[in-house]
Amino acid sequence: MRWVPDAGRHPGPPPDVTGLAIAELVRAGTPSPEAIDAFLGRHQVPIAEGGKVTFLFRGQADEVRLRHWVYGLASAEPLHRIPGTDLWYHVLELPEGSRVEYKLEVARGGDVQWLEDPLNPRKARDPFGANSVAHASGYEVPEWTRRDPLAPEGTLEERAFRSDALGATRRVTLYRPARFRQTRRYPLLVVHDGGDYLQYAGLKAILDNLIHRLEMPAVVAALLHPQDRMQEYRAGEAHARWLTHHLVPRLESELPLLGTPEGRCLMGASLGAVASLAAAAQSPGFYGRLLLQSGSFAFSDIGGHGRGPVFDPIAEFVNRFRRIPSAASRKVFVSCGMYESLIYENRSLVPVLQRTGMEVRFVESRDGHNWENWRDRLREGLSWLFPGPLWLVYD
Repeated sequence: MRWVPDAGRHPGPPPDVTGLAIAELVRAGTPSPEAIDAFLGRHQVPIAEGGKVTFLFRGQADEVRLRHWVYGLASAEPLHRIPGTDLWYHVLELPEGSRVEYKLEVARGGDVQWLEDPLNPRKARDPFGANSVAHASGYEVPEWTRRDPLAPEGTLEERAFRSDALGATRRVTLYRPARFRQTRRYPLLVVHDGGDYLQYAGLKAILDNLIHRLEMPAVVAALLHPQDRMQEYRAGEAHARWLTHHLVPRLESELPLLGTPEGRCLMGASLGAVASLAAAAQSPGFYGRLLLQSGSFAFSDIGGHGRGPVFDPIAEFVNRFRRIPSAASRKVFVSCGMYESLIYENRSLVPVLQRTGMEVRFVESRDGHNWENWRDRLREGLSWLFPGPLWLVYD
């Protein structure tokens, strides 16, 4: 990638660092390399202090920018170099409890690279690679997302199911809870992008933990692996028909499942949320539970939806649903990050869902469009849709 400097561009004055840790370096003259080493040894980078986070980079460069995924802010924020040193800094206002993924854009000699922060060990992974992660004050990785050694482990089984509707065989990973018994009856959780939920959101450990802690009942989960999610998950009739008329009936004939609307849940994130709502809307009452995370619910009141032609089928479905909403399910959990561009669409959808008489819970978080945001909402969503004995007693 080539970098062309802006003609006459100045990054502006350094940010106010009053009361922040970086002030001891910025205002105490030119710090020595040893002083910088000691400073970095005392602080976890990025440095979270109240409602501000200080990002740092150390190295020779012509320019350094912070590339973050907070919708509504400038996507490239300049870092300022402390004169006479190779230490760069940028102070970002970030409310307490926030979590933000980012990279550093480093320009040297006309070339530019996007780098994971070499001073920050925290990383988040997704199908496209990895990003560095900034935790504002007050954010902690939920302890229930980590593998609990006391929680009995469920099992995973790889299956293949023929889909005449889609014209191909589809891979499905079946999760069975620990102590699975043929003499019991279990709810069914159908998970769009199930492989990504396993790999990037730790879904198996979360199910094991929540079931062990009695926060949700033991469930069977069918984890879907699409071949072309951009095609299959755009509110298409073929995908919905495969789920409702083929996959779910097949699973209910082979496994000890409840086989009732209250025992069927569709869930997904982004396009997976669209596919979940669309499938439920095409068969009202068949699925009694929906878990929709950061849904790509493009729509238009006037003019176009502004998200490109790939979203045209989605906008057609959402526009139709907004005009003539129906009770597609009974309970719907919706979550979305405040820092993602889809927050407007998700906020707008909630009252539409509520007007149908469905029971709806909507949760916003100070996070973006990413797998760890969706991971962090799973405890609240799953235990609300399927409350376990713990909540039935104490809620």
